[in-house]
Amino acid sequence: MFKSFKLYIGKAIDLESILSTLVDYGYKMQEGVSQEGDFSRRGGIIDIFPLSFELPIRIEFDNELIISIKTFNPSTGAHLWAHKMVIILPVKKTHHLKTAHFSEEFPLNNFLDLNSGDFIVHNDYGVGRFLGLQKIKIKDKYRDHLVIEYDLQEKLYVPTEQMHLVQKYIAFQVRRPKLYRLGSKEWLRIKDKARKGIQKMAWELLSLQAMRLNSQGFGFSKDTEWQKEFEETFPYEETPDQIKTTLEVKQDMESPKPMDRLLCGDVGYGKTEVAMRAAFKAVMDNKQVAYLVPTTILAGQHYQNFFTRLKDFALNLVLLCRFKTEGEQKKIVEDIAKGRADIVIGTHRLLSDDVVFKDLGLVIIDEEQRFGVVHKEKLKKLRLTTDVLTLTATPIPRTLYLSLMGSKDLSVINTPVQNRLPIKTIVVEYDLDLVRQAVLREVGRHGQVFFLHNRIEDIEKVKDKLSCVLPPDIRLAVGHGKMHPKALEQVMYEFLRGNIDCLISTMIIESGIDIPNANTIIVNNAQDFGLADLHQLRGRVGRFDRPAYAYLMIPKNAVLESDARKRLNAIQEYSHLGAGFNIAMEDLEIRGAGNLLGVEQHGFIAAVGFDLYCRLLKEAIANFKEAGVLHA
Repeated sequence: MFKSFKLYIGKAIDLESILSTLVDYGYKMQEGVSQEGDFSRRGGIIDIFPLSFELPIRIEFDNELIISIKTFNPSTGAHLWAHKMVIILPVKKTHHLKTAHFSEEFPLNNFLDLNSGDFIVHNDYGVGRFLGLQKIKIKDKYRDHLVIEYDLQEKLYVPTEQMHLVQKYIAFQVRRPKLYRLGSKEWLRIKDKARKGIQKMAWELLSLQAMRLNSQGFGFSKDTEWQKEFEETFPYEETPDQIKTTLEVKQDMESPKPMDRLLCGDVGYGKTEVAMRAAFKAVMDNKQVAYLVPTTILAGQHYQNFFTRLKDFALNLVLLCRFKTEGEQKKIVEDIAKGRADIVIGTHRLLSDDVVFKDLGLVIIDEEQRFGVVHKEKLKKLRLTTDVLTLTATPIPRTLYLSLMGSKDLSVINTPVQNRLPIKTIVVEYDLDLVRQAVLREVGRHGQVFFLHNRIEDIEKVKDKLSCVLPPDIRLAVGHGKMHPKALEQVMYEFLRGNIDCLISTMIIESGIDIPNANTIIVNNAQDFGLADLHQLRGRVGRFDRPAYAYLMIPKNAVLESDARKRLNAIQEYSHLGAGFNIAMEDLEIRGAGNLLGVEQHGFIAAVGFDLYCRLLKEAIANFKEAGVLHA
């Protein structure tokens, strides 16, 4: 059983009580906070770097009353965004009971802000509507309570010390949930039905896990001297999370059991470097590596990055994608079969029937959710015998809970790379003068610009309009998926080299195009994009130590649909570093998620909410394991 510590604006609490609780939770008093588990105090201000937070928080007191809670940049001290409330989780378990009480635990996230009007779930009473906080007098003292409205406008008052029984209702469906009646047994019946159905899912997950644990993989050797030399060629300073994640991956690889690890980190947080080190380690044991990416453009960029890092090492790196001619592809496939190719980077072409590896040791998958059902089935078979490392910036719920439930191992990179700044996100009506100013300002500081227009049929007209309002020395180019592969490759290469000031392109740039010098992106008709797409596009900039800008432009005088408005509001709200998970959850709330988990499981999520669903699933898995169903 894990404890939690709630702090919210308006709460009266003794400062010494907070400090002693933090020590009890395993936090360490420091002069400044630089990593998870640190805290410090200066007068009426306490800084804490809570477990699983991307950045530390600053809590300001007026006597014993909390008056502000803000996330801040530990390097500069600058305040980044405010919170109404935070929940502090222990760095260490405060105590453990044999039977635990059920991304009293918090499986989804350390905290999701509740707003008045949100639907929430109380474990004992079901789905209701949150009306806010209210002080109620109990035994001559006023205490804060959450007010929850149920059917027939009945109200439940939950003292704040019982907040662990309440979660935000998330079900990935558009329609509003049913409110329950207080005192009715219907909620207990629904929850019990869900618990029994979820046990079936738990059994399936454990069966998959047992198959993997009982499969015999390859145990890689300890790091070589070449491994150390290769890692020293990394041009940046590793973040603590990169170091920790690399160690976790290497330990998995050195185990004889097949690795199946999900590496989750926001766009630009350094997941690729971890993958590179794993690939190099595999080749040191004469194993082949397949690096699978969702787009041809991204495959080409990864190839260039690997080529630069590997040029001083005697390894054979190849690229297999539609940029290659039929003859070139045939030669590469032959090299793979004969073991002459050490690291193969490519698109789903790597999963074609004619591609047979001589001795495959590691598969790295970038954004698995972008691959089709047939490809995923092939990957599922690979997982039973081959080490698999999956990289993702915005985890879909299925991937997330598979990790939380233990059928996948999970590593998280929460720490932004050094000097990375949040991206200033501006939603505005389309204005050519504003576009002109944005481009000139970026080029004026020797930077580059992405202009995203996702319609091939009139993309050349957009270029012509821009060329009319921009000075003639601004170098423009167009890139889209229907261009000849060699021509597109040349455009991207010229942009990467800095020979193009503004690239007008379609969504081909969405995944992973890393141009450190491009720090302004302009998205035309932003209302037509999904929330996760907008976040990925915004992540194409801000890779450098200078302020970056994302202009999300909508047509003049446009009347936006409700969902489009919600998406644009959310992308502005979640502009802080590490917001990928919030974005993914918000996107699913807005548009619904369809049948992600099978019809039956989807129904259970709608009935009890995703958070409680996860808790019930964890409980079922724990019970099966305790009964000796799974033996590692």
